[in-house]
Amino acid sequence: MHSKRILFIGGNYYPEPIGIGKYNGEMIDMLAREGHYCTVITSYPYYPQWKVQQPYTQKPIWFTKEVKYAEGDLASPAIQVYRCPQYIPDRPTGKARMLLDLTFCLSAFFLLAACLLFKKKYDLVIVVAPCFQLGLLGILYKKLKGAKFLYHIQDLQIDCARDLNMIKSRKVIYLLLQAEKYILRNADIISSISPGMIKKITGKCNKDVVLFPNWVDTSIYFPLDERATLKKEFNFAPTDKIVLYSGAIGEKQGLENIIHIAKSLEHFNNLKFVICGSGPYRDALHTLQKTLSLKNVVFLQLQPPHKLNHFLNMADIHLVLQKSNASDLVMPSKLTTILSVGGVSIITANKNSSLYQLVESNKMGVLVEPDNRSELLAAIERTLNNDNAHINKNARAYAENFLSIQKVIAGYAEYAF
Repeated sequence: MHSKRILFIGGNYYPEPIGIGKYNGEMIDMLAREGHYCTVITSYPYYPQWKVQQPYTQKPIWFTKEVKYAEGDLASPAIQVYRCPQYIPDRPTGKARMLLDLTFCLSAFFLLAACLLFKKKYDLVIVVAPCFQLGLLGILYKKLKGAKFLYHIQDLQIDCARDLNMIKSRKVIYLLLQAEKYILRNADIISSISPGMIKKITGKCNKDVVLFPNWVDTSIYFPLDERATLKKEFNFAPTDKIVLYSGAIGEKQGLENIIHIAKSLEHFNNLKFVICGSGPYRDALHTLQKTLSLKNVVFLQLQPPHKLNHFLNMADIHLVLQKSNASDLVMPSKLTTILSVGGVSIITANKNSSLYQLVESNKMGVLVEPDNRSELLAAIERTLNNDNAHINKNARAYAENFLSIQKVIAGYAEYAF
């Protein structure tokens, strides 16, 4: 494969520890290691805390540039990262998210126009949605410089905003969908992360859409024995049974169900519900826990990367929760890592969703109807009492065969380039 000049535009990037930013950073690192010259236009890291993080807290009112050099060659920059200022809401309501997207798109446009349009041409411009409007910048660069435009969709943002009632105006939704259609029409390559999302995108544009699933580094995240010892490492008793939710704490997951289920099961002395992560709804969950006087719910911060494999292996059950109207629009990114460690996950998904079909056909998790607290409670009790060795084995096998970072990115790069 010949070396390419790649321009990447996306609102999330390293060092965000989870979600789209993590995937974007890993993809660019992998492409740079393959010898491609990469330039990134992104924001300052804020997710999932919804607050700019160290060491960037003194910088987010203006543009900055970072350079990462090729290994062993300080004369050859492999990755240039331009960070753009944007509005970051304390509470990401529908209108606040729209303002966040708009401000980033505007600042990214000014950076693109001022710094990059008059420099040596990039062969490929990769845009990752959300925010979906960034596709307009990809079209601009394509038309002015003649680059190939690759549009990768991590989240069907407009559909989610409509279905979750985050944007109530039909006129606004219509205008946003028309803009999205224009972007899809002008993209040379469109990709997304799940068969269900591909089906929906194909219906919008009548074009081929490439599967580019979220991946995991199976050499970093892998099964470990001695779960009792791992529990002690995180200040739990070796005999504790751990039901873990780890990830962003937002409105799509219906996480209040965890608190209510913990109340129903508080008579089990060795059962602990662990909620690990950050997000705008963490305080509300914490308040609910205090209101119900629960001692079997533990809140933890996101774990650093060097502890994450041990932390995920500690759990007896992993919860992957979504509301019913989101289960086929968003493929949960946390699931890839759970599968890689051979974890036993309880996943909420509609029976007609691609997520449900994928998990069911590979026998790699326990499926529950979304928004059904009693069914989720029963699934937790049942799973705690079952022998789940077949799920452990099937989950790890699926991650190795289909989600390995090397296989996924290498195959995609070969197709795109």
